[in-house]
Amino acid sequence: MAASTSSAAESQAAESPAASPSTATSPLRQLDGKISFWSGIPFGIQHVLAMFVANLTPIAIVAAAASMNSEYSAWIISSALLVAGLGTCLQLYPLWRIGGRLPIVTGISFTYVAAATVIASDPKLGYGAVIGAVIVGGFLELILGLTAQYWKRFINPIVSAVVVTTIGFSLLSTGATSFGGGSGAKDFGSWQNLAVATITLVACLAFQLLAKGVAKQLSVLFGLVVGYVVALVFTLSGLAPGMVDFSKFANLDLVSLPHIAPLMPFGIIFDVNSIVTFALLYVVSSVEVLGNTSSLTQVGFDREPTERETAGAIAGDGLISTVSGLFGALPLTSFAQNVGLVAMTKVVNRKVILSGGIILILASFFPGFAAIFSSLPQAVLGGCTIMMFGSIVLAGIQMIAKAGFSQRNITIVTLSLTIGIGFTQATGIFQHFPQLFQSVFSNAIAIAFVVALILSWVLPDEKHFLAD
Repeated sequence: MAASTSSAAESQAAESPAASPSTATSPLRQLDGKISFWSGIPFGIQHVLAMFVANLTPIAIVAAAASMNSEYSAWIISSALLVAGLGTCLQLYPLWRIGGRLPIVTGISFTYVAAATVIASDPKLGYGAVIGAVIVGGFLELILGLTAQYWKRFINPIVSAVVVTTIGFSLLSTGATSFGGGSGAKDFGSWQNLAVATITLVACLAFQLLAKGVAKQLSVLFGLVVGYVVALVFTLSGLAPGMVDFSKFANLDLVSLPHIAPLMPFGIIFDVNSIVTFALLYVVSSVEVLGNTSSLTQVGFDREPTERETAGAIAGDGLISTVSGLFGALPLTSFAQNVGLVAMTKVVNRKVILSGGIILILASFFPGFAAIFSSLPQAVLGGCTIMMFGSIVLAGIQMIAKAGFSQRNITIVTLSLTIGIGFTQATGIFQHFPQLFQSVFSNAIAIAFVVALILSWVLPDEKHFLAD
């Protein structure tokens, strides 16, 4: 009877996560708080801006490796926006057990970029083999999500804490790179980029400190607007020509319809080696979703996620990734950037995030709409995200503290973080390993997870440490 009661309680919690400690008076801080759709749009725009550039960058990298022309690249970018919006809606409003029913924003994942670049640049395979691997691998992640109750028990809480912390640390360099002007920028680190990024950051902080009530939670949007205006002034005055890329607005169609992969020139190719490579990366991505979901519920609801939420989030990413492949785009995952935004604003209302998902879908049909977002300078984005990413690190540290600072846990955390983060910063450390190994373990999250998982299985209980 006790077990049945417990199961019923957990089921109820899964259906009503907002009933947890985060029962703030503001409907914005409640998952199902009553709020009009229109009043939530500014907060939805804030979420879109936080992830927009990162959502398109993996597509640009892989498209360049595949030597695609601008027309094909535009098709895939349109598809990336569409599936990101659909995936966000799915995570907010699940289909059956597919979707986390949490304020999750999905986007194209960087986890697969290294492997996709190698496959796409192979003349015998090309981008079609990437698409085939995306579709098959998505089904694997869907199955992992639907069966999470059977394998999640083998992942100790300290392992989840390590994954969240690693996600935060791995994003810090991304934020810093954007702060300096973006990877590969000719004027990277220039005083203009640093000035715009600093003004953006100060604007965010000032608005957060000085604004009252609900407006306080729009600090990131305010900072982005201020930063964009300053960047426009720098561009038009000649202080930083090209900071705002006006070429994004050239030769735009009024309306553009997304294309499906079977009708694209590269088609779909099912290559066994490519599928195996992506399958392993989908396993890594599933663990990343576990970390992001734990981080999200910690900062948004002050609790651990339920089994239903984590399983649904993983399954949702799997299904939408398969759909993404059918539209010619890359796999998706829950965006840590937006978890950081939730940590700052505490806005978790589903209608608010839904407005962001709808904006992404609309952007896929209206190129001009997307051009406005994509013209956002990297320095402006860096000024806003640098603090958001730090919030994820803090969430991971809080999870470590909750698991306990026993000697065993300290050993697991120190080894997994130093190996995971340290090895990925040592360029070429795995250069003599097979390409498959390099593709999987070029990711700090993958290394940290594997090390933490193995140590959690093989290290003796705490009493053995105390006995020593």
